[in-house]
Amino acid sequence: MYGVIRVSLHEAEFRFSTSHAEQISRALIPELTDEVNPRSVTRCWLEGRDVLVIRVEAQDIPALRAALNMVLRLVNVADEMQDLAQPLL
Repeated sequence: MYGVIRVSLHEAEFRFSTSHAEQISRALIPELTDEVNPRSVTRCWLEGRDVLVIRVEAQDIPALRAALNMVLRLVNVADEMQDLAQPLL
């Protein structure tokens, strides 16, 4: 039986230290489960309670750039929404 071996040639990893790490992670996970670009893979996880780690692996630079643009925008929007919702809580 043969399997698909994904070779990652390019990668980027970001660590965000924020009190909203868990909420941002929960907001990102549904977006990251959809395979938007078959040339890249994006993963996120928590380190402790306040550090969100995002790792993007891609087969080429354009795919890496596209995946980074998407995930960093999502992080920004999720963080801004937490700041807006905070006074309401």
